Amino acid sequence: ARCMAGQTLASQGITKEVTPPYFSVKEAVFPFVKFPGVDTILGPEMKSTGEVMGIDNTFAVAFAKSQLGAGTRLPDGGVVFVSVKDTDKPVVLPAVQQLVSLGFTIIATGGTARYLTEAGVPIERVNKVAEGRPHIVDRIIDGDVALIFNTTEGWQSLKDSQSIRASALHAKVPYYTTAAASVAAVQGIAALRGASLEVRSLQDYYNI
Repeated sequence: ARCMAGQTLASQGITKEVTPPYFSVKEAVFPFVKFPGVDTILGPEMKSTGEVMGIDNTFAVAFAKSQLGAGTRLPDGGVVFVSVKDTDKPVVLPAVQQLVSLGFTIIATGGTARYLTEAGVPIERVNKVAEGRPHIVDRIIDGDVALIFNTTEGWQSLKDSQSIRASALHAKVPYYTTAAASVAAVQGIAALRGASLEVRSLQDYYNI
């Protein structure tokens, strides 16, 4: 607060940068499940009802803890639906390849399916809603999808994916709408394989 008022850190006697030996990841808690029919897309207005924080010695486990605290349980296996905009495809590719190595099955629509196939990733192509049934929303409603990575670009793409977001919310399927969060989710899944979560008090971390 004092820095925002114009005081420098040096004037406050703070001259050494402190880097904690652990990672802290905060996650917003959204009330979408309490409002049937609402679109889960985020905008400039405040929609969260609170926030939680995961702390651990590694970023991956800290992220996984933050998801658990917010009510999202990362899957240990199953089918992952991937549909991302062109600029995000190279970003999520290594994460998708890691999911395959962990035993997950990948399904994708149109352009994402072509990109992943050309990159050597074994995938199953699934229809968009506009392409006819059976389509991706059918797969989600049937309980066949365990995780979703879906990034959009432009209002039309955003509108077209609304039914995916709605069905994912109803089915309680973890849904990530940015490439960075998708990559972090995969890191969290991999880190939890065969690992047990450690629970410590904030005081314990503060005294490290």
